[in-house]
Amino acid sequence: MKVAYISGTIAFGIASLGAAHPRSEWEPAGPDDVRAPCPMLNSLANHGFLPHSGKAIDLNKTIYALGAALNINASLSTLLFNDAVATNPQPNATTFDLDDLSRHNVLEHDGSLSRPDAHFGDQATFNETVFNQTKSFWTGDIITMQMASNARASRLMTSNLTNPDFQLSDTGSVFSIGESAAYITILGDKKTATVPKSWVEYLFENERLPYDLGFKRPDEEYTVQDLVKAGEQIIAGQHFPQVPGKGLSGDPEQFVN
Repeated sequence: MKVAYISGTIAFGIASLGAAHPRSEWEPAGPDDVRAPCPMLNSLANHGFLPHSGKAIDLNKTIYALGAALNINASLSTLLFNDAVATNPQPNATTFDLDDLSRHNVLEHDGSLSRPDAHFGDQATFNETVFNQTKSFWTGDIITMQMASNARASRLMTSNLTNPDFQLSDTGSVFSIGESAAYITILGDKKTATVPKSWVEYLFENERLPYDLGFKRPDEEYTVQDLVKAGEQIIAGQHFPQVPGKGLSGDPEQFVN
């Protein structure tokens, strides 16, 4: 089995890590470092949870980073790694580099919350205009699942209307859902399905975990079941047909295959 979203999903501890970990120092990417189209993974590299170079990330490094920073459990971390390593173009790869995740229509997809479509340029790099559209749907100081669902739907519709090469595969659809689910329930409170807007904006705009705004590593581990539940909430909140994309049924089993 594998989870079909990372992050966006992914893209986002292991039980054996025990007590909460001290926050890591932060340093932006240097000229020889590589980064992904995912603000969370880039943040983990900038903080040193993942290799700062963004290169040669193996399973153990993935489990450590997601657990130490976000308390994502080992099972989910392993599933997410399996998706990520599939973006490495080398056969039988056992590691991936963050920029492998930028390969268009593998995991990366049109309709990003903060990146332009590949048709328009560099799909790996933060784009203020794109992100401003996303933010316009976060209409309160606390982002809810409905706000996140609205923002996602708007970005997909805008891309579909403006990009003559628009594509959204089944996998892209599921990753898109998971990315929105993750920034609320991994960065924020998975029980209330809310997150402070300032934390999310800080993460996306700075590629830095919002420790200075009050974020801390969650006490309770984050599991596959948590991500599936959050994805269902994103689907339930949308008010447009799942197409563009090839259609999702709302069945949570679509997230794990």
